[in-house]
Amino acid sequence: MKHKFNALIVDDERLARKELISMLRKYPDINISGEAGSVDSALDVIKELRPDVIFLDIQMPGSSGFTLLDKINPNIKIIFVTAFDEYAIRAFEVNALDYLLKPVNPLRLKSAIERLYQNNSNKQIVSRKFEYEDSIFLLINSQMRFIKISSVISINASGDYTDIHTVNSIKGLTSKTMREWETRLPENHFIRIHRSTIINLNYVQKIEEWFNHSYHIYLKGIEQPYTMSRRYASILKEKLG
Repeated sequence: MKHKFNALIVDDERLARKELISMLRKYPDINISGEAGSVDSALDVIKELRPDVIFLDIQMPGSSGFTLLDKINPNIKIIFVTAFDEYAIRAFEVNALDYLLKPVNPLRLKSAIERLYQNNSNKQIVSRKFEYEDSIFLLINSQMRFIKISSVISINASGDYTDIHTVNSIKGLTSKTMREWETRLPENHFIRIHRSTIINLNYVQKIEEWFNHSYHIYLKGIEQPYTMSRRYASILKEKLG
């Protein structure tokens, strides 16, 4: 039996909202519980209706759709509906379920709805690998920031979360796990040197032998060296040839 979802449409363009609502009527398990034309009005509607999924525009007068994300329950599913081109969308690395380009293609909408059912069934959705030149839109210390993957110097485990350190002195806690970073970062640029540390090979300054067959790795922009065990050293040696 399929789950029924209460949906909210947030878009400053009334015609765009009406068109999407019309397209969603083909899906009886999607109940359009409300609509809003701005982030501020959406917050009021969300408090009242408690939707399961929000179809959210990004470019809106006043506040971007992104500003809504840190003000609502993180369990609400987000499907962005945007006029941004496909290349720009790669930058938005927030926990959105999917992205739909305007004008919305019915087949892409169907795919997004299928992902919604998948996610609700706790089936794993495979995330795309990052490209080294990608920028990602990431929540760091409770603030959404654009981060270039190529600017990341190191990532360190912090309980169930991770700390990120970049060349432009952006440092802080992210909700991504070490496992997710390791799976999604480009393997020819990033390597795990410890169970709690991932580094960008392009920022390695020097590697020194330490004691008990371990090593110290010095990275540009980071004063203290990281320790690399013998096991990870052999992986690094193989990677570097």
